[in-house]
Amino acid sequence: MGKILLSFDTEEFDVPREHGVNITLEESMKVSVEGTCRILDVLNRNGVHATFFCTGNFARQAPDVVRRIMDEGHEVACHGVDHWQPKATDVAESKQIVEGVTGRQANGYRQPRMFAVSDSELARVGYRYNSSLNPAFIPGRYMHLSEPRTWFMKGGVMQIPASVTPWVRFPLFWLALHNLPEALYHALVRRTLSHDDYFVTYFHPWEFFELNAHPEYKIPFIIRNHSGHAMVQRLDRLVKMLTAHGHEFITFTEFVERSLGASSPSIASAR
Repeated sequence: MGKILLSFDTEEFDVPREHGVNITLEESMKVSVEGTCRILDVLNRNGVHATFFCTGNFARQAPDVVRRIMDEGHEVACHGVDHWQPKATDVAESKQIVEGVTGRQANGYRQPRMFAVSDSELARVGYRYNSSLNPAFIPGRYMHLSEPRTWFMKGGVMQIPASVTPWVRFPLFWLALHNLPEALYHALVRRTLSHDDYFVTYFHPWEFFELNAHPEYKIPFIIRNHSGHAMVQRLDRLVKMLTAHGHEFITFTEFVERSLGASSPSIASAR
């Protein structure tokens, strides 16, 4: 059956800043730590593994949570340093910080907000994969309809885009699970799996925090919708559905190793 690459952008909660609300690092970390622990509880109950893309800030501020992530069999990858203020130097610095906290090699990178990142720098620093592409059109955020929608190689680094549906390229990331009827979202995921034989999606710890209880954060409804415990339940049901259909949850590094053992397509041959 298909392979599930479930991932979490494990960052400090800076969404209020996008809406003119100042939030301290201490408070933003409290939100994200609580959300991460809820995520880990769901994964542990279901016996599945995922990949956590951690910012340098999160790794430094919550080393015990990062240790729990590793102890429960998940992969830790890199997600920049400061999520609110990404810099070109983050590609290298993020790796140094995360590896210093985990004591393990960090193989993957995802740029904050899935923005563009230097391919040459990724290769120079030694990353094996990059998951910084959402190959969809999302007004005000992404315009990537001409990019490959499945994995491809570039500069010796595997590029692993977030999954979108075939043909229409409807994005199946976190906002879709928040706002679509669950039955529809599940059907779209299964359709994509049958076409691609694997599925990549991502969420954030702060989605699993009770955002509706904090109007001071000024979070838009489309983000608050089904957040907190409701999102915990949605994630749990998604995992259970995929498990019941016989799909296998693997880390991104496992996916790279299996895929490159079979073939190594060029960007021209990627779908």
